[in-house]
Amino acid sequence: MQHILALSRSAVIVRHWFEIDLDDASMEHGARIEIRELPAQPHRGSESAAQVTTVDRPLWRADLFDRLTDPPGSFGVAHYHPRFTGIEPSGRHWDAALTADPWTWLGDQIASLGTAAGGAAWPLDPDDAAELPSLAGTVVETARQFGPDRCRSAAECFHLTRDVRDAVQLMVATMSTPERLDRDRAALWLA
Repeated sequence: MQHILALSRSAVIVRHWFEIDLDDASMEHGARIEIRELPAQPHRGSESAAQVTTVDRPLWRADLFDRLTDPPGSFGVAHYHPRFTGIEPSGRHWDAALTADPWTWLGDQIASLGTAAGGAAWPLDPDDAAELPSLAGTVVETARQFGPDRCRSAAECFHLTRDVRDAVQLMVATMSTPERLDRDRAALWLA
């Protein structure tokens, strides 16, 4: 399940995410928040016809994650990706304020258009940039629904992330230590 808050030329995607660390096989999950572009599409059909909406190029991502072995809501592996090269994220960036209070941190990022953590402002359409800060509370409240403390079982986590089964299988296929994987916990994504 994904929630998409679409503006005119950009969108915020909020969802639950599950992933497996490629180096140590630890499992992480929690709220993933992305800022994405909505590229303009040519009009199709009549004036009343449904139009294409494409949520495309990622601009920024925050992963408000726990390891499954950590106490729920500890946010021990919460991080963000301040930029992308094409569709690939930059390395993980860590911020003590993010781990200490992820929801306030997220609200500050949305309200500041990404500058609260010291980065450059997201390259948004000027009208979207004027509107997005007022939606910070909505983004945070939506993201809280997908926090790691809200997901209490492998079945519940899978239900929220079943659409990324292929990505999880790719993670497993490229792990450096596949023997360390908790295959029972990952079984639903591997089936």
